[in-house]
Order: sequence, then structure tokens, then C-alpha cells
Amino acid sequence: MTKAIYLNEYKNLALKIKEARLNSGLTQGDVAKKLKKPQSYISKVETGEQRIDVIELKKFSEMYNKNIDYFLQ
Repeated sequence: MTKAIYLNEYKNLALKIKEARLNSGLTQGDVAKKLKKPQSYISKVETGEQRIDVIELKKFSEMYNKNIDYFLQ
């Protein structure tokens, strides 16, 4: 059975999070500092190794000035 973290929907979410960061001109280090997380956490989120919950997704959407729907399309 495939681990849920590797579902296409989750891969798409991880890619959208990375795309939004790049479009905002922020580095993983910048985002990590703002979220008070290690840079490795941001890297793992963007590669799909680390799942995030809805509260964390909301923080990403606010930081990147994106509606939360952007990440779920």
C-alpha cells in the first residue's frame, strides 16, 4: 500500500507551497525564521516528506499572500 504522503494530491500541495515561496522571493531560511521552524522543516514540506495541518497551511497562505484555495486546486 502506498503511503498517503505520496498521493498525487499531496505532491501537488507541496509543489504549490514551493512555487508560492519562490514567487514571493523568499528563501527557505526566510520562511523558517518567520515560522520559527528549522530550515529543514520547510525543505521537507516542499518535498512532501513532512505533512502539514490546516493551521500550518493557513500560515503559509498568509505569508505568501495567497488564498488557501490556491494550494488546494
